[in-house]
Amino acid sequence: MKRGWKVTIALACALGVSAGGYTAYLYQSVKNTVSSIYEPVRSVAGGTGDRAEAAASNEPITIKTAGTAGSVPEADAQGVDLSQKQPFTLLVMGVDEREHDTGRSDSIIVLGVNPAKHSVLMFNIPRDSRTEIVGHGTVDKINHAYAFGGVQMAVNTVENFLGVPMDYYIKVNMEGFENIINILGGVEVNNPFAFKYEGRTYEQGPLSLNGHDALMYSRMRYDDPKGDLGRNARQQAVLSSLIDQAKNISSVTKIPEILDQIKGSTKTNLTMDDIMDIFTNYRQDIEKVDKDEVQGSGEMINHIYYYKVSDKEKLRIRSKLLEQLK
Repeated sequence: MKRGWKVTIALACALGVSAGGYTAYLYQSVKNTVSSIYEPVRSVAGGTGDRAEAAASNEPITIKTAGTAGSVPEADAQGVDLSQKQPFTLLVMGVDEREHDTGRSDSIIVLGVNPAKHSVLMFNIPRDSRTEIVGHGTVDKINHAYAFGGVQMAVNTVENFLGVPMDYYIKVNMEGFENIINILGGVEVNNPFAFKYEGRTYEQGPLSLNGHDALMYSRMRYDDPKGDLGRNARQQAVLSSLIDQAKNISSVTKIPEILDQIKGSTKTNLTMDDIMDIFTNYRQDIEKVDKDEVQGSGEMINHIYYYKVSDKEKLRIRSKLLEQLK
């Protein structure tokens, strides 16, 4: 065998070993990260059994408080089999946390994922929505649930508001969200109208935004004709673009950077197996994101602004989510 071929074969083998080693390194990195961010919660709605019961009726399911406010039990209650590509609900909470401050869930986004329908249903729950804070014994703005009782109370309160179990949740600190957008190369949005916010002008039409600009874009609401609903629509646009970016990561070398950001800014009840199942079984089947918005009206109560959502509107959005999950 000529020396040139020997060198080529040796180099190919070395590259193969290196690639295999890097793949093993990435897998172990993902596994370690998922382990560090895993934080289970107890579903007060009882998992998929109650969802099936709810789907057969036009009446909201009865949800009972489970556990102590803020407690974190050892096991989850959801019963979705992701290996069988079953539909599931996912609650995404963008939390603005500062030093010496628990923070509030600045963004509350519900996703209904159904690979059989090749779609995701996405809608925000307006953060000022007046509702019972489950486990706290008060009626308040829904985004206060996180401040009062952390992830557990926030999930329980959203379930109670919708009458639908949340199978999984992801809580993301907004600063970490900004950094993840930067690592993925920014996001693309179609801005419905021009506005200025925090020293930046956002022109009408297609925009390419870095992490900081995307975060500011999704936060503005006082100059939006639709107020919080307009803000929610921009949050959905940013998240939709980020999902598209994540599905098409151009280089595996970005993964360690993303993992570092996730480790310091994210909590979830998705396990390593869950994440691998979603990556393997769902990623290619999701072709579109259908968006909706929770309708209501503003009302001042004791000099405090609330967003009032009628029972009829709750039933509408609940029915649409359950239909998505069939």
